[in-house]
Order: sequence, then structure tokens, then C-alpha cells
Amino acid sequence: MQRIYEPENLLEGQMLVDMLASEGIEAHLLGQHLVGAMGELPACGLLGMVVADDDAGRARMLIAEYNAAQPVPGDEPEFFQGVLLC
Repeated sequence: MQRIYEPENLLEGQMLVDMLASEGIEAHLLGQHLVGAMGELPACGLLGMVVADDDAGRARMLIAEYNAAQPVPGDEPEFFQGVLLC
């Protein structure tokens, strides 16, 4: 197993684990139970994503592509341009 990425928060970590699973890569998020122990204090390096050695290169590439992605221009409705709808 190789540690390939440190997500900023638990939400990003789980989303990336799910994205990699959809690509056939089994990933595990380490430290997810430690985040709650910190409360509101920021902590760095608690979360880490690990994958099998054979999948590390492809997983890093997929995460890099995810981080480099840009919104599609004109994809938002005309009356809400520049506003993120959740």
C-alpha cells in the first residue's frame, strides 16, 4: 500500500475514494476517525489516502486530473451566472 494523497477534509477524501472505486481502484482513507477528535481546530496531515502499489500511478493521475478540472463554460443557468447552486 502506498499513501498517494492527503485530502483537505473528510468530504473531499470520501469523494475521491468513491471516484477511484468507480474506476476500479480500491482506496482507503486513513485517519478519518481522528478528524472528529480535533473539534474545530485545524489539523494537517491527519487524513491520508492509500491504494495498492500496483494502482498508485493510475490513482495519482486520476486525482491530478480531478484537481485540474475546470467548470464547463456556459453550464450555469443564465439567471444565476457566477453563483454556485447546491
